Amino acid sequence: MKVIEIHNVNKIYNESEVKVHAVNGVTLDFEEGEFAAIVGPSGSGKTTLLNLIGGLDNPTSGDVMIGGSLMSSLKGSDLTDFRMHNIGFVFQAYNLIPVLTARENTEFVMRLQGKTAKECSNRVEELLKAVGLEERMEARPSKLSGGQQQRVAVARALASKPKFVLADEPTANLDSKSTETLLDIMEKLNKEENITFIFSTHDARVVKKARRVITIEDGKVISDEYKNIED
Repeated sequence: MKVIEIHNVNKIYNESEVKVHAVNGVTLDFEEGEFAAIVGPSGSGKTTLLNLIGGLDNPTSGDVMIGGSLMSSLKGSDLTDFRMHNIGFVFQAYNLIPVLTARENTEFVMRLQGKTAKECSNRVEELLKAVGLEERMEARPSKLSGGQQQRVAVARALASKPKFVLADEPTANLDSKSTETLLDIMEKLNKEENITFIFSTHDARVVKKARRVITIEDGKVISDEYKNIED
């Protein structure tokens, strides 16, 4: 089942009277349960494309459809609610709330969704255990390593049981061990909960794990390859 449909999407920025074609005529579909990587050099448009999929930015032209909903038609609180119930975000900079514990950061979106304390507690404990942080639930971000903070960010992204997760360079600030741990966790959750993962990355370790690799240059898709995980 298709969860994301992108049809002839363009994104043009006007910088100092020069038009920058960040995304150029991209058409892609993503099926439920995919584990895909969007790769390309810096400035190729991969992060812009991820932002367009997630409704963090609007295309200059073309359509992004998620579950049959046209993203550009959603405005204000409708867009916020849609993202909150359908999309999980993992950013390079973690974006954890400093004054909240790992537990509180993880349950933050669930609280906004109006989930009960019991629902939040059960889901948060399940996820923080899954990412290996059951002993660090009450620690604030300043007391966690970079790898641990990113694992909290992954748990937070999954807490609301989104249809898919968008991860923008999630391993950029991590060492090799933390990267392998994080990717193993996301791959396990992808298989067990059938959540679609889409990465924007230039990390070869992420590309190796991905079952689909989409290469972008100058805002255009130049290759789209499926592979077995053993490849």
